Amino acid sequence: MQGYLFGEEGEKPSVATEAVSAAEGLAALSATSRECRKCRLAASRRNFVFGEGNPSADLFVIGEAPGAEEDATGRPFVGRSGQLLDKILLAVNFERKDVFIGNIIKCRPPENRNPLNDEIDCCMPWLLEQLSIIRPKIILLLGKVAANTILDNRLSMGAMRGKLIRWKEFDCFVTYHPAALLRNPGWKRGCWQDVQLMRTHYDKLLSAGTPHDRNT
Repeated sequence: MQGYLFGEEGEKPSVATEAVSAAEGLAALSATSRECRKCRLAASRRNFVFGEGNPSADLFVIGEAPGAEEDATGRPFVGRSGQLLDKILLAVNFERKDVFIGNIIKCRPPENRNPLNDEIDCCMPWLLEQLSIIRPKIILLLGKVAANTILDNRLSMGAMRGKLIRWKEFDCFVTYHPAALLRNPGWKRGCWQDVQLMRTHYDKLLSAGTPHDRNT
């Protein structure tokens, strides 16, 4: 979706220029997607929860679907699980403003049920467009539904956690959804291990000059 126009001397655009391009691309996509009525969830939503964050983020955090507070505010991860997510990210030196946060689907399912297959099929193009604009280096998948959807498998959390998984051009890591951690505090140690692994990989990319280097 992004176009890269070379200057008179054939030079590639600067990182700052590309950041503006990504921000403009996301703004245009947001305006278009908010009119979406492709599935039944459009009839019951209060807000279309597009996602938010750094348009040039190297880390894209993907959850399952908006909850009640997200539906009310139009922002992702703003309830108790969102507060926990912020703490998880800060524990490995990411602030919310540094990353982009979104969900598989953009509208709240009734009673917070799992999204249905046809709802996912309708909404996935918006997420794929976000990924094509932002071009993150790493995706953090929160929970089994998000991980199974993106990685196109039916594996358990135990089979997906604790490793780097390559999907398309992205390096993916899987951990528990913050809402699951609130229900099962004993899983927090495993989540800490997961995000430490992700951070270690991020630092390796950083030392190699990969993150934020959009001109390679």
